[in-house]
Amino acid sequence: MQRFSAFLVSLVCLAVTASASSPRLADYLPAGVTYDPAVPVPSSVLGWEVGEWHVRHDPLVAYMEAVAASSDRVTIEETGRTHEDRRLVLLTITAPENQARIDEIRREHLVLADPEAEMPDVSEMPVVTWMGYSIHGNEPSGSNAALLVAYHLAAAQGPEIEEQLRNAVILLDPSFNPDGLSRFAQWANMHRGHVLVEDPTHREHREQFPSGRTNHYWFDLNRDWLPAVHPESRARLRQFHAWKPNVLTDHHEMGTNSTYFFQPGIPIRKNPLTPDRNVELTGKLAEFHGARLDEAGSLYYTEETFDDFYYGKGSTYPDANGAVGVLFEQASSRGHLQESVNGPLSFPFTIKNQFITSLSTLEGSLALREDFLRYQGEFYRGSVPEAAQHPVKAYVFGDSRDRMRNRLLVELLRLHEIQVHALAETVTAGGETFEPGNAWVVPSAQAQHRLIRTIFEQPTEFADSSFYDVSAWTLPLSHGLPFAGLGAVSSGLLGDPVDTVETAGRVIPAKSNVAWVFDWDEYYAPRALYRLLEGELRVRVATQPLHVETADGPRKFEVGAIVVPLGIQEVDAEGVAALMSEVATDDGVDIWAVQKGLTAEGVDLGSPSLRPLELPKLALVVGSGVNTYDAGHLWHLLDRRYELPVSLVDKRQINGLDLNRYTHLLLVSGRYDDFSEAFTDRLQNWVQQGGVVIAQVGAAAWADRILAGDSEEESARPSSEPSSEAEKKERVRYADNRHDRAKSLISGAIFQVELDTSHPIAYGYRRDMLPVFRSSRQLMPAPADPYTLVAAYTEEPRLAGYVSDDNLAKLAGTSAVVAQRVGGGALVKMIDTQSFRGFWYGTDRLMLNSIFFAPILNNTRGGFRQ
Repeated sequence: MQRFSAFLVSLVCLAVTASASSPRLADYLPAGVTYDPAVPVPSSVLGWEVGEWHVRHDPLVAYMEAVAASSDRVTIEETGRTHEDRRLVLLTITAPENQARIDEIRREHLVLADPEAEMPDVSEMPVVTWMGYSIHGNEPSGSNAALLVAYHLAAAQGPEIEEQLRNAVILLDPSFNPDGLSRFAQWANMHRGHVLVEDPTHREHREQFPSGRTNHYWFDLNRDWLPAVHPESRARLRQFHAWKPNVLTDHHEMGTNSTYFFQPGIPIRKNPLTPDRNVELTGKLAEFHGARLDEAGSLYYTEETFDDFYYGKGSTYPDANGAVGVLFEQASSRGHLQESVNGPLSFPFTIKNQFITSLSTLEGSLALREDFLRYQGEFYRGSVPEAAQHPVKAYVFGDSRDRMRNRLLVELLRLHEIQVHALAETVTAGGETFEPGNAWVVPSAQAQHRLIRTIFEQPTEFADSSFYDVSAWTLPLSHGLPFAGLGAVSSGLLGDPVDTVETAGRVIPAKSNVAWVFDWDEYYAPRALYRLLEGELRVRVATQPLHVETADGPRKFEVGAIVVPLGIQEVDAEGVAALMSEVATDDGVDIWAVQKGLTAEGVDLGSPSLRPLELPKLALVVGSGVNTYDAGHLWHLLDRRYELPVSLVDKRQINGLDLNRYTHLLLVSGRYDDFSEAFTDRLQNWVQQGGVVIAQVGAAAWADRILAGDSEEESARPSSEPSSEAEKKERVRYADNRHDRAKSLISGAIFQVELDTSHPIAYGYRRDMLPVFRSSRQLMPAPADPYTLVAAYTEEPRLAGYVSDDNLAKLAGTSAVVAQRVGGGALVKMIDTQSFRGFWYGTDRLMLNSIFFAPILNNTRGGFRQ
């Protein structure tokens, strides 16, 4: 215990580290501890002392491998790869005798999470502690501290560390976000001078777009624990559920003028599904952090700013899984040395604080070992009785028209260790009829009862209106799938357990001399279409229903159906058939062979209502002034999901952009008023000649003013001014500012829009109502031409989440998507972000429809101004 007091002197020294005094390993480590010389010190692998430079991911992993090779306490495994093909690694650190039977220890530990098993004796059971670092890559003190943690746990000698390792299994995740960590390390190191500069305006402290906070596609991985869109998250979740840790640490950084934060956080803003015992244990663990930081003379706070509401963060996901997640936030040097209100803040100082709380976590989890173990066992053993008291006994979901979105949700649920069954009998609930083969059931009475509730429930009432993140995340709504809660589960309702859903399409039959046709309903139909266009096929889209004769009999296709007439192709029939077979299998569409061009009803295959489609060439504007997340969400959607090439055009270079290289210009939320007049003139001409602009959120009002010239721009802006003279004169308390401001926000809630399914931008939607995600107050005015209104908020639009009554009233009935002809081109305006965080699958089609079908929009204004 007394060894921690020796931190104080070295910590003060580290606080003023500059070029004249490089950090030393001894400055970090507890005094009086001897270390095994067979374990390499970090500098022997890195070539410099921890904190002297920012570690990139490759030397970080190299050091972890060196430690594992030198110590019988440590094993290392690769758990996956990032988008940039960097290795995701996890170290398992425990006593050598535990390593010899580690699989047995893991299996014994998992019994705690089995509600049907007898509660095991935990008196001799090791506590499992997961230590995770720097999920935001430009918050690097965590990953740099992981070097010290690995060395200390592998090399420290003496009865104290040996006893600790006998009673604990430590899972060390040195970098949650390798791509972002390496991006930021390169930035900080390339701007480090021989003499460290603490000036906040120094370029070292002013990272450019894209920052290292995010992963390769500019996503915030700390919001991805629940939706699990990215390989980093999916690999982590597999290991999380393979072990079910008792404690998980999540080491972050915050503003330079801050101090140090650790949880429990704001008490009233925990998720209501989290047991109070969780908060109690978090508070007990906090005493160990506080004691060690007190000895070091570090300032800290614990019950302000941050909360534990959204279950998709690293510090809250464990709370839904019988563990205790702990968020640590260290004031950031954002480089090597930066001035702050607390004096010069050095990078080594930030590392040392993270190292201190890593060791205090181990100390506290061992002191509370049986408490944590019993809590996890009780958490899971209480799940089935809680489910018995809950009115919803199961959730059913499924869409008969889209196999892929069904599959995406089934596989996500299974990743979270949630049992899913095929639906065995037809059931009607929530105004929907669900049938076997196209629907699935999630029983509530299972180990993951609380996680199931947070995934399916639609909360609208909250104890507090302030949220650190979103207030709702109902996953069936995000997937755009019909679902319903069931008050009872009949004996014949549950079919076999499932892990996935078959999505391969078919070619029916395998030969045609007239045309091929497929519906636009399936999630990957746009990817199939792009492959056909890329294969130089001439493709049409049906703007009227088609009644065609197939070898399997007459069949009706709705608007949006894709038609490939054979008589006009330059590719031979065999080549077309081969490509059809490929896209049917890979993209999950059923493709039908048409036998006759003459139809029994409605338009024929030569009708002008079958509009020709062109291969899109996309440019997405990115860079300073553009919302990084929204740009990344769209880039990921097009590149990874639909495999559409998209040029990332830096906003700083936009004035010299050759627009004629592209068919579409994509604008996400951001600032565009700084575009030059010459460029906007060229943009207007390009659109008049056939170009398409798709603009989201704030970009929609700018594009509307520049390209359509509508005068209602002001109503597209957020409104927060007082609505009456009485409000202007009302006295308010300064102390209530933060709470009152939170009430005026829309805190990441879910709403409903009504679609015009006859509009090309809504092709493929069979239901008029569509759930959308919204986190801004911006409103879009009703269009002058009513035929351009694709989607509008309903009069009672909220489905889940927090929104003030005032904002709800303002939102009701307003426009969500407007698409109009502008000369020979088109403008599509979307007031919300599509593909929010990569898991809002239900609205993805609006973006893809805009890409493929905006060029075929008719001029509906007639006598209206063009």
